[in-house]
Amino acid sequence: MLYFYIGTHPYGSFGAGLYFHIAEQIQTNGYVLPKTIPNYTPAGVPFAYPPLMFYVVALLQNVTHLDAFTIARFLPGLVSVAYLVPLYFLARDLFGSRPQAALATLIVAVSPPVLQWHISSGGIVRAPAMLFSLVGIYAGLHLFRDGDERWLAPALIAFTLTVLTHPMYTIFFVISFLLLYARFDRSLRGMGYGLIVGLGGLVLTAPWWLSVIAMHGSSVFSGAAGTHGGLGGAVPALYALLRQQIHEPPFLSAWHLLPVVGCLWLVWRKEYFLPAWLVVIMATMDEARFVFLIGALISARFIFEGILRWIRKSASVGRNEIVTFSVVLLATIGLSGGMLYATGGLNAHAGSPSLPGFVDNNDVEAMSWASTNTDPSAQFVVLGDAAEWFPQQTHRTIAVGPWGVEWKGHQQYRYQLHHFRTLSRSHTAAALTSKLMRMDVHPQYVYVPKGAYTIRGMRHTQPSMMLSTMQSSPQYHLVFENDGVAVFEMADGWYPSGPGPSGPMPV
Repeated sequence: MLYFYIGTHPYGSFGAGLYFHIAEQIQTNGYVLPKTIPNYTPAGVPFAYPPLMFYVVALLQNVTHLDAFTIARFLPGLVSVAYLVPLYFLARDLFGSRPQAALATLIVAVSPPVLQWHISSGGIVRAPAMLFSLVGIYAGLHLFRDGDERWLAPALIAFTLTVLTHPMYTIFFVISFLLLYARFDRSLRGMGYGLIVGLGGLVLTAPWWLSVIAMHGSSVFSGAAGTHGGLGGAVPALYALLRQQIHEPPFLSAWHLLPVVGCLWLVWRKEYFLPAWLVVIMATMDEARFVFLIGALISARFIFEGILRWIRKSASVGRNEIVTFSVVLLATIGLSGGMLYATGGLNAHAGSPSLPGFVDNNDVEAMSWASTNTDPSAQFVVLGDAAEWFPQQTHRTIAVGPWGVEWKGHQQYRYQLHHFRTLSRSHTAAALTSKLMRMDVHPQYVYVPKGAYTIRGMRHTQPSMMLSTMQSSPQYHLVFENDGVAVFEMADGWYPSGPGPSGPMPV
């Protein structure tokens, strides 16, 4: 999958500009935690992210001098391959079967909901978090099932690294650890192991979270908890599980329905651990990547212990040949679907192509121009998802954008997200001007994509009338243009001309 992804994504998919900008600020700050990250909205955003991978990226850039796009293109995929190793061993030791472990690992490796979050640019944080959490869960299996104290230190280290990498994977780790304890141990000794891992991880990570609380208060964590779905996402997660691949060919949809049937089959066999794990994750986390990971384990169990065992018993001739053919067919289906997804060949995101890029050569050229030819204090409104990379590439401020604003709380995050989407859907100069006035936003420049572009990963097309109306408007002066981007400078005194905040909003 990584080979096909790299071959079709010269700049990687989705965004990681904020992450690299954080790494740059860490370098600038002498590797001391910065309080805020500038340029993402005029006031900047609080730096409350778990810091581990930002320090790793900062050191990597400092040592190798690789640019952000190169690291974002390769590093997530390499780590996505690495986390398959602990996944395989977890499945092998859980099932006592190498074939089942291999199939579960294959399913995870090619599942679009997992690939989307880990192989893409933002996977520089998420893929390592998955790696650390799977290592910790594997250690927990041996700690609670086998009572092997040698796994206590690896579990503690893995939990500490997970906490320092990503909050969502920390929740996944904790839930999985508790379920392993409930299934395999339930003793006071096991409870002690869990407390050592949990409390020990909190103590070891205290220098980070205490520093954040000292700078921003404890509300910075609670405020961010609900901005990306938060807890209690059972219905959305189930909905995603059942229709994630509804736009794909039927054979690929069937591949993703296997966990549902397998879950019912396991309950019928009175094997409750995997179904319970799936249900608890669905009830607490609105994240399809974790649902599909557990679903892969269920599918592998169901295929080998249910379907293929039934074939062996029922087929009168050629049983081994039929089983071999079935396994090869399933592997081919999975690999084909994963390859199509990795190359952007499948419909996703409400019909938009899978793994879209936020920037291309035209965007990079336009951002280079902005960095060289505008004042460092200039503010931009950037239409479309190129805005995520814009501050990192230009060190100029975007006036509107949701990235990093989750740490300011749900209300401000939704406010910025709504304004970003609304402005990015502007298709005439009059509509853009009216929206800017309603939002009381005063940029010096407007960055307009031409042709196809994305808004939150969903594909849109900018009609030609957008440029023609802006070029004919006295409020906008064209200062840069290439095949994919036009940059306009706002005329002096343009505000408050127009319909005004109380007037109608053109569309």
